[in-house]
Amino acid sequence: MALKDAYLLPAAADMHVHLRNAPGPIAELVTPTIRKAGIDTVFVMPNLAPRPVVTVDEALEYKKALQAYDPEVNYLMSLYLHESITPDEIRKAKKAGIAGVKAYPRGATTNSQWGVLSFDPFHEVLSTMESEGLVLNLHGEMPSSPTDNVTVMNAESKFLPTLTSLHSKYPHLKIVLEHCTTADAVAAVRACGPNVVATITAHHLSLLVDDWSANVHHYCKPSAKSPEDRRALLQALVTSEGKFFLGTDSAPHDISSKKGKGNTAAGVFTQPYALGYVLTALEEGIARGDIKEEQVTEEVLAGFLSEFGRKFYELGPAEKQILVKRDGAVVEESLKTDKVEIVPFRSGEKTWSVEWQ
Repeated sequence: MALKDAYLLPAAADMHVHLRNAPGPIAELVTPTIRKAGIDTVFVMPNLAPRPVVTVDEALEYKKALQAYDPEVNYLMSLYLHESITPDEIRKAKKAGIAGVKAYPRGATTNSQWGVLSFDPFHEVLSTMESEGLVLNLHGEMPSSPTDNVTVMNAESKFLPTLTSLHSKYPHLKIVLEHCTTADAVAAVRACGPNVVATITAHHLSLLVDDWSANVHHYCKPSAKSPEDRRALLQALVTSEGKFFLGTDSAPHDISSKKGKGNTAAGVFTQPYALGYVLTALEEGIARGDIKEEQVTEEVLAGFLSEFGRKFYELGPAEKQILVKRDGAVVEESLKTDKVEIVPFRSGEKTWSVEWQ
């Protein structure tokens, strides 16, 4: 056993979650699992359907609906970068406490059909975000294109020149490269200034391409890549110094969307056991030699899981603590109601338990 049997940590902050439409059966099922994982703050993605969250009023209405499911969670709301958004709406968003604006390349992932084809038409919006201090959250992939030699395996690396260009054009704009999956992305974020950071998911710390090619519940976008890429993510975690922090990209889908007819939905559901997945991935990484045992300290865990994300979003420190204990829980086979069934990552396996202090 490379890690300790228990860690006392500040309550975690998950800076990338999907809770789906609220009110709605999936949101009703998964929102109450946030605190179960030891998390008290979440950055909520805006890619709802049939209409994404594109106005401040919609974001606040969505937040109110989520609060009805669990009022103890701090929901950081976001807007979807869309042609209808204006500089005035950005200024209104800042005053209303909206935390960021999410940019989806059109066609790259779930509900991205309203997304960005080019950032050029958004110059005034991005300039206003830069001056107002509103975060730009990037889904960092190019859409798959045989003509342009883009597949799920290189879509992130192909996007990185766009990240570099945005940082160069708007040097004071705060940017998050969401759910990075490659060594190339880690290097690109490190090469940028302090305004550019990245989130890392729990599942990308353990999955490889072979895993999701054989299991629909491991398939997501961006997809897990090579052993070298996984090693780079683990090393980024333990050497983060604020550049990388937790954003699970927990993405619930009904089992019919994962195993039904047609293409499988992209998304791995990790919300209830997120911290346990991270600790397990770190321990597995130590066993493989990807990282060293002495690199995984309580200070490193507290930073990645809680402190770095809060600092970037200019939040105060966590007010409560959690005790995370080895093998204190078992991942459920599925979470279900009479309307929906969702299979979590590593279902049926032992994991770490969380106790609020």
